[in-house]
Amino acid sequence: MPANRSTLARRGLAAVAALPLLALAATACGYGSDSDDSSQEHVSAKGKALSADTVRIGYFGNLTHGTALVGNQKGFFQQELKGTQAKYQVFNAGPSEIEALNGGSIDIGWIGPSPAINGYTKSQSKSLRIIGGSASGGVKLVVDPKKIKSLDDVKGKKIATPQLGNTQDVAFLNWIAERGWKVDAASGKGDVSVVRTDNKITPDAYKSGSVDGAWVPEPTASKLVAEGGKVLLDEADLWPGKKFVITNIIVKQSFLKEHPDVVEAVLRGSVKTNAWIKAHPDEAKAAANKQLEQDSGKPLPANVLDPAWKSIDFTDDPLASTLNSEADHAVKAGLLQKPDLAGIYDLKPLNKVLAATGGSKVDDAGLGVK
Repeated sequence: MPANRSTLARRGLAAVAALPLLALAATACGYGSDSDDSSQEHVSAKGKALSADTVRIGYFGNLTHGTALVGNQKGFFQQELKGTQAKYQVFNAGPSEIEALNGGSIDIGWIGPSPAINGYTKSQSKSLRIIGGSASGGVKLVVDPKKIKSLDDVKGKKIATPQLGNTQDVAFLNWIAERGWKVDAASGKGDVSVVRTDNKITPDAYKSGSVDGAWVPEPTASKLVAEGGKVLLDEADLWPGKKFVITNIIVKQSFLKEHPDVVEAVLRGSVKTNAWIKAHPDEAKAAANKQLEQDSGKPLPANVLDPAWKSIDFTDDPLASTLNSEADHAVKAGLLQKPDLAGIYDLKPLNKVLAATGGSKVDDAGLGVK
């Protein structure tokens, strides 16, 4: 067990106590629990401002938020915003980003499904809307090949997830249940020991033998592989069409109402960024890593960056049906009361942008605003 696990446990308990829904007191991708409050303005605003002078955009400093990383680094968002200045804030955790959105520190954010669901339900459907997709995939079960040679060998082992009730934790608990194994979701004890470990220290926990593997997002999964781990399961293989939401775009409802032109501009930038990523994968990978270096002070090495980037699919589609399934998984695990997600999506602005670019309409799985 990592040396500072007690600190993490206290942090997790504090998060649970602060939220009415146990399961979603966590990140989409789980890179810590603090935010970097420094705003960034890499590209100057040019031209006439839209209905707001500035728009404050939040994202996580990891590869599953690659659309935000690349769009920031290449200036695609600022180009669409013209004279409206894009200001960026980097977060390490979903709860802090939701808190910033609710508190008015950011207007729009890239975030995972679990904190988006939590933010929406906790606010009685008044906090946010999901307005677009960003990424699918990029989550793997990586294990010590000396201790675990098959999926059956996972039973009885210690497997890390980023945080109690976060997106990967729920996915792993659901996978365990589908295999017929029993685990107490809250404590992580049972046929498998689920060890909630901050992704920043999971590689060290793996090297020390404190855990035998981890169900984690990129680039943590590839960091474990670089330490000798083996990918035993790619979560994409568990989903129809190998697609499931890992990152969404959310907006504060009041900002969407007051500044729809600014929201559309950010969505145009996102669509443009995703198209550029697909057309220029190597350049996009380099741009994402450059932004990571600017945000954190350290780029990812090639043996981590290359396989991690390859496993993520950047998409405008929010994959709404999979969000509903992820919520159902949390309910089945006993971590969440059945949420009412009606109205969590407003995809009208995105579909307007897609129609203008010749793209296909995306679906809200019946969970859109009426």
